[in-house]
Amino acid sequence: MTASPKASSNKERVVIFDTTLRDGEQCPGATMTHEEKLEVAELLDSMGVDIIEAGFPIASEGDFAAVHEIAKRSKNAVICGLSRAAPKDIDRCAEAIKPAKRHRIHTFLSTSPVHMKYKLQKEPHEVYEMVIAQVTRARSHTDDVEWSSEDGTRTEIDFLCRCVEAAINAGATTINIPDTVGYTTPEEYFNLFKMVRERVPNSDKAVFSTHCHNDLGMAVANSMAGVMGGARQIECTINGIGERAGNAALEEVVMAMQVRGDKFPFVTGIDATMLTRASKLVAAATSFPVQYNKAIVGRNAFAHESGIHQDGMLKNAQTYEIMTPESVGVKQTSLVMGKHSGRHAFQHKLQELGYELSDNQLQDAFVRFKALADRKKQIYDEDIEALVDEEIATAHDRIKVLSLTVIAGTMGPQSATLSLDIDGQHVTTQSTGNGPVDAIFNAIHALVPHDAKLELYQVHAVTEGTDAQAEVSVRLSENGRAVTAKGADPDTLVASAKAYLGALNKLTSRRVREQIPAGGRRIHSTDAG
Repeated sequence: MTASPKASSNKERVVIFDTTLRDGEQCPGATMTHEEKLEVAELLDSMGVDIIEAGFPIASEGDFAAVHEIAKRSKNAVICGLSRAAPKDIDRCAEAIKPAKRHRIHTFLSTSPVHMKYKLQKEPHEVYEMVIAQVTRARSHTDDVEWSSEDGTRTEIDFLCRCVEAAINAGATTINIPDTVGYTTPEEYFNLFKMVRERVPNSDKAVFSTHCHNDLGMAVANSMAGVMGGARQIECTINGIGERAGNAALEEVVMAMQVRGDKFPFVTGIDATMLTRASKLVAAATSFPVQYNKAIVGRNAFAHESGIHQDGMLKNAQTYEIMTPESVGVKQTSLVMGKHSGRHAFQHKLQELGYELSDNQLQDAFVRFKALADRKKQIYDEDIEALVDEEIATAHDRIKVLSLTVIAGTMGPQSATLSLDIDGQHVTTQSTGNGPVDAIFNAIHALVPHDAKLELYQVHAVTEGTDAQAEVSVRLSENGRAVTAKGADPDTLVASAKAYLGALNKLTSRRVREQIPAGGRRIHSTDAG
């Protein structure tokens, strides 16, 4: 079935196509585990996303398994898989999405001169025939087919119109014209959609879609311009993650239409009160922190420090806030948390911060909160966020820290005694190094042999004060691919060990998921827009 825009009141419906699990996961270091993908998909489904692009099934057995499982579990959303123009890609995609109540094949092909010459090494007439063939094959599997003209904003307009017309004639029900490299401007993108829809004779038989990258910081503006030009589907990601500088942020396009309905007279099916929750879940799953001043879901989006601003807010919140915190899932009420706080108060604080934990996760987080409260005089919201984010991120880890003792000082060498839980087995070793952190990492390497290379080691304080929690970020690379993980603890050395092990756990999970497909080589993800 095709997800088509419907009228709601006097406003037209804009379909939200979320590609966090496909384009978002292609962001270097943002790979999610199988369980994390299922959790994110479930939340996207429940918050009202129309189409969930669950992955790129031909890329690996792990990606196929995730798309297939999400398709089985979906309740409301259309489940979409990505495929290139190759018949095997399309057939594999169809197999992955088959269990879904409603499913879509999204197939793409480059149409710009530079892509056709250097990437495809084909002439325009060959590409044109490929468009017809790929859409026809996809349509043989499902009546909901989306075709994308990769690098559409740098494609010659006459050729783009020919390809769009051919794709619709072959059975495409959605036409995506992506700004693959984030090159266009709002005015250009508006005119492009307007021109294509006017020049293609069968354009009324398909829904047009935007897919914008943020290389020049205009992804959201371009997406909204595309809608004004006639597109009725926006492809976007939670927190704007994605290739290079990312994609248009789902939370921003949704709130742009909700807050500025006078300029964007459209509606979506998104429950905006779940935006903050979704942002935190994706940030924890990918270990990609949300910048403090990020629109809608950033920590400072509803924070006011200036005396002038505070005075205005006390008199009337509308003086400095164009939307309420509650409208995006943030509560204004604040609890002062400390070692005397009970479990109920802790749970209430988590709800204020946008977290929904299972009973086991809540209990584990509460125990760690109590331990932290005994070590810190004052617990800030940021402390709790760091603590819970780590709890969520490490829920499925097979390697965990049991104990760590470090001897450091001016008289070297520094040494570390480390005990780990590896798949339920307790192991211990002692190592030395050129500094305490080096000694810790050497100890980890002795207990968990690996060939990963340390690309980033970064420390910052979560809050102010000498008793502040340290948050450590570690990036490891293996076979040309990188993962990032965070660890938080009042002891910087303990946080360092947690972060390093978090990255190792991700690499281990990736090795298990990225198996070579039967009868072929492993295929790395490719950007469809």
